[in-house]
Amino acid sequence: MFATAGMFCAIALVAACSNGNNNDNDNAGTGPDPTAATELDRSAYSITVMTGPTSGVYYPVGGAFAEVLTEAGYNATAQESSGSSENIQAIMGQEGDIAIAMADAAVQAYTATEAFSQSVPATDLRSLMGLWPNVCQIVTTADSGIVTFADLRGKRVGGGALGSGVEANARTMFAAHDMTYEEAEISYVDYGEAIEAIKVGDMDAAFVTSGLGNATIKELGEAKPLAFVPVEGEAAARLTAEFPYYVTTTIPADVYGTAQDTPSVAVMNILIADQGLPSEVVTDILELFYSEHGLQVIGDSHPTAQENIRLDTGLRGVTGIDVPIHPAAEKFFADKGVVAP
Repeated sequence: MFATAGMFCAIALVAACSNGNNNDNDNAGTGPDPTAATELDRSAYSITVMTGPTSGVYYPVGGAFAEVLTEAGYNATAQESSGSSENIQAIMGQEGDIAIAMADAAVQAYTATEAFSQSVPATDLRSLMGLWPNVCQIVTTADSGIVTFADLRGKRVGGGALGSGVEANARTMFAAHDMTYEEAEISYVDYGEAIEAIKVGDMDAAFVTSGLGNATIKELGEAKPLAFVPVEGEAAARLTAEFPYYVTTTIPADVYGTAQDTPSVAVMNILIADQGLPSEVVTDILELFYSEHGLQVIGDSHPTAQENIRLDTGLRGVTGIDVPIHPAAEKFFADKGVVAP
């Protein structure tokens, strides 16, 4: 919960996980050294960064965010969580200050739809910056006979745990292809369980929404030759036109050793906060994250961050969606000359 030091004692940083990548970051933005003097008394603020499971990308990147803030003088901590839904709820409940979340989940919370249909609209949510894409990876095996999305008809498909971000993506994919869940045998299980079922022949395909190089998919590839169901053509165009947080992408063949590249779509991850986060703090956070040092620390936390988080992509996934951008963030990017993609 956001607080001044006069309200709460300082919170210790949970150290960021790192992949040991020490490559120079070629995407440095502008901004001050994190240790540089500022009129803002950073030590007066405690900031909780909501991350994700330790096995995913959210956790190390969120840890790096907290590391940058702590080095700069804030009392920051990185909080492990189950992911987007819990992170959004933490912001809504003032138990977290900034959080990583999938853009579609944030929109659903803001509008009280889909997974958040039983909740009060989270109209205090604000976006701060775009992060990286979670790629829709519809995984199957090379001998499954599934070549196109239409081939999922009548197949046993892992659609994600009920109410999860993966399951919401799966429903959206079916709708974009003018299909319904009733046309396939959908199991509401998480993708780890679904992939285990594919290994033993109890399932034909599974929806996985994550960064590329997913460890669970790679494990399946060690047991069986992999293939991915493409999301392309009119379906992809419909998705990106209707939902601004979707972007087209490709699953390169060399990531999982497939026979060819596979076109797909991705949902952007974004950084969110409550509208009450002070403007001067929002501006300072963004200055720190996009500084040369900030990008180095964040990039070293995970290859996905190294590749995707940079100043010129800061508005990717946060413009044109229902969740408003925080006014201070909007001004920050305008002052830096960053334009919406």
